[in-house]
Amino acid sequence: MKLITHNMLTSKCMKGVKQGYPLAIEARDVKIVDVEFKSDFVARVLPRMDWNTLWAAADSLVNILQIGHVGDLPKSLIENYESNEEFLKKVHHVLMEVEVIEGDLICPESGRRFPISSGIPNMILNEDEV
Repeated sequence: MKLITHNMLTSKCMKGVKQGYPLAIEARDVKIVDVEFKSDFVARVLPRMDWNTLWAAADSLVNILQIGHVGDLPKSLIENYESNEEFLKKVHHVLMEVEVIEGDLICPESGRRFPISSGIPNMILNEDEV
């Protein structure tokens, strides 16, 4: 699961859950996968991202990757990012190249765990959760 996907997932459809966002990530296996950099794509997608959620997700993976903060993202979105190629490359790395292979997504309200297996999050709810 790429962090661009994580940024859009919610458990809001669960019974009793009002927001269900952001889901915490508990990763057991994370890989870095090379993806061609496209600055226009990153610049267009950034306004749709929740920056705080992206930053926290990247930060939560530091220990498993055994490196500094993933991509060295600043804690807040910089101004005029559209014209800052170095910044866009860092965001691209975090959004598109960091991939959670195995782990869980955890609902912040219910604590319900959604497994990630082979890079695919399973967000299917049980009948009694709808």
